[in-house]
Amino acid sequence: MQRVLVINAMEHETRVALMEDRTITEFFIERRRGRNIAGNIYKGKVQRVLPGMQAAFIDIGLENAAFLYVHDAISSPCSEFNDIFTCIDESDEESSKNNDTPVINREARIEEIISEGQDILVQVAKAPIGTKGPRLTCHISLPGRFLVFLPTSGNIGISKRIEEEAERNRLKAIVSGLRKNNSGYIVRTASEGVEEEKLTYEMIFLSNLWEKIQKKYKTIPGPALLHQELNIILKAVRDILTHEAHKLIIDSKTAYQSILLFLDEFMPTLKSCVELYEGDEPIFDAYNIEGDISRSLKKKIWLKSGGYIVIEQTEALVAIDVNTGKYVGKHNFEETILKTNLEAVKEIAYQIVLRDIGGIIVIDFIDMEKKAHQDKIFNALKEALKKDRSKTHILPISELGIVQMTRKRTKKSMQSMLCEPCLYCDGEGYLLSKETICYNIYREVIRQSHDMMGKSFTIKVNPSIAELLHGEEKEIINSLERILGKKIVIYPNPQFHLEQIEIIEVLGV
Repeated sequence: MQRVLVINAMEHETRVALMEDRTITEFFIERRRGRNIAGNIYKGKVQRVLPGMQAAFIDIGLENAAFLYVHDAISSPCSEFNDIFTCIDESDEESSKNNDTPVINREARIEEIISEGQDILVQVAKAPIGTKGPRLTCHISLPGRFLVFLPTSGNIGISKRIEEEAERNRLKAIVSGLRKNNSGYIVRTASEGVEEEKLTYEMIFLSNLWEKIQKKYKTIPGPALLHQELNIILKAVRDILTHEAHKLIIDSKTAYQSILLFLDEFMPTLKSCVELYEGDEPIFDAYNIEGDISRSLKKKIWLKSGGYIVIEQTEALVAIDVNTGKYVGKHNFEETILKTNLEAVKEIAYQIVLRDIGGIIVIDFIDMEKKAHQDKIFNALKEALKKDRSKTHILPISELGIVQMTRKRTKKSMQSMLCEPCLYCDGEGYLLSKETICYNIYREVIRQSHDMMGKSFTIKVNPSIAELLHGEEKEIINSLERILGKKIVIYPNPQFHLEQIEIIEVLGV
């Protein structure tokens, strides 16, 4: 199975697509004005402590204040100073059998831990989403190619994807023997089979980086950025090219050179996997990616059988509905439903990952009477999401035929990045029907006629509404003329929105 990273790098926007057998499976986008800040480390200042919410607002120098919950605010045991607090952005791929979260006093109250005006060292766990500011948590994490350094945790975790027990023990022994000050580490999947020398080099590099961050904290006033996470291109190289993709192709010579420099320092053996695209056709067109992106923004997704799914995103949750559509089956109704639901499972899992949908997700499958069929759908969904890098939790199908699940959300979804509310319907997704608009015009003319002494009215409307008022709904105008005893002229204006109307009083004859 060929997996290729395709990168379209422009001055104002960078798009990264992970292709699997020429089908896009994951999509990332970063824009100059909205760069993802997850993973950045800041010296912040406590703005407000909210005992009622057991949280605090932290100023880290952005437009919106960041949010810190009490359970994410614990003092740093590795620091020389008592007013540093830190956080970690955990990765599912790197989760371990050990618990890498320090023991937190659940009885502690936010007002006992921090105070307003205090300086604080924090890392962004979740980037701003919508009107919500960034979320901060309790541990610093510094990811490298082979390891994630956890300076405030004493535990060592091994990636679950390293399955051989002897290799797990070897890696844990190496890291345990080399670490200083009982700092914590997560051993990443890419470290499997790596010699001790490379792990030693990376541990020294990450330890020095942490020391630099601490020195910056002591010397510069807050709020201030202390450490910036890699840009989207180098992040893709570090996290995906190392152990998931076989090849990377990019259309920017400047970015291509920066990748080679990065690989020279950290992963020189992978330089042969990087290729500069020099074709005349835009790179995303050459790999048929643009069509997949457009399809992933649609609400209705058709299945090969003729069924379809509908994806509705709200601020709090995402609802996914499964329908048989044009598919009528071949044998019996129960088999038709099962086949549609099974096909929908694959498409739903694919769309969730591709669109980067997070938060609460509710899936309404077509009702199945047999418990065995329900279990089959539930297990198929769990299996389809097994490779997802974001953490998911799925509940069994309820009595109403609904699956409830959650997916960790750390940044904006594809829809949030690429779309904005409709300027016509303000994101409602609907317009008034033409018939309703005609009846509204009738009521509005009656309403305004009491204050108008003119001999006639001109009503300016969208051409579609004008056509209806001259045709199927002409009785509305005839009725108004009878009731008011005044002539009414309908004037079509192509510049008018469908729901827009303007009533003008004509004083002359």
